[in-house]
Amino acid sequence: MNFAKMQGCGNDYVYIWLDESVIADERTPECIRALWNGVPDDINPELRTLVTTLSNRNFGVGADGVIFIRRFPTIIADFEMMMYNADGSRGKMCGNGMRCVAKYVRDHRLTGKDSFDIVSCRVPHTVRVNAPLSEPVESVTVNMGAPVLTLEDIPVQIPSAVVEAAFCAVTPRPPHLIYCPLELGDMVYFFTPVSMGNPHAVVFLPPETDLDAFDVAGVGSRFARHAYFPESVNVEFAIVDSSASIRMRVWERGSGETLCCGTGCCAVAVAGMLTGMTGETVTVHTRGGDVECTWKYADNVVCMTGPAVTVFEGELFL
Repeated sequence: MNFAKMQGCGNDYVYIWLDESVIADERTPECIRALWNGVPDDINPELRTLVTTLSNRNFGVGADGVIFIRRFPTIIADFEMMMYNADGSRGKMCGNGMRCVAKYVRDHRLTGKDSFDIVSCRVPHTVRVNAPLSEPVESVTVNMGAPVLTLEDIPVQIPSAVVEAAFCAVTPRPPHLIYCPLELGDMVYFFTPVSMGNPHAVVFLPPETDLDAFDVAGVGSRFARHAYFPESVNVEFAIVDSSASIRMRVWERGSGETLCCGTGCCAVAVAGMLTGMTGETVTVHTRGGDVECTWKYADNVVCMTGPAVTVFEGELFL
């Protein structure tokens, strides 16, 4: 089975193209055929094992997860992205991953379009490759859609007294929750909840914070286990340098700290505007590279532009 190792700002995945010829190949694992046929993950446990094996950085290919790609069998999108975290859990959306999917299908001449649609967990996203057909794709813009800011839809479950106290702490009262306090031991962190297809808690740290030394793994994992987040949460620790520039480190549910998170960059940009610290367009600087995010508030659409890179391609013997 052929695969590609690809990364967007260091957020790396194993990419596997699926079509009828792959499914018909007797060497293809049954768990992939089950995925192709729509068998739910909870009754296809071998798929989780396959994903964790391939993602292992010591004994596998090594990645933040595995993304399967196929043509989408309806008119609402051109391709489907099925994304799995390194622990084998299904992810609803991955911005860095979607940029790499766009690069994969264009570079492999699976489409000649500059703009097309990719669906992830039944939600279509329009992507635009920023390169002529004759050249490899290096940059992709993804329409990430509207941010979800309603608490129950993110979802977060915060006691009403805490929500009211957070609203009352900001004047004038904002339309969406910002700076919600969360106690972890003897520390209190203030987060802004946002969903970009998956839940995020954006924590803006004081500008004097040493972001390189900050305990992202320790604090992020405690956030992810907190009762406020029924589906766990991705946590962004960010420092605003200017109205157009933010530095960020991220803890991703199912993967731990990663070098970048595309949906996380978008969540940080949205939270920056909600809190009045940034403008419509912001460059988010991550450990893996830079992503430009624009939230057109009037249209309520977030667009993200960033790199997509093929590290190497190979063949799996499973």
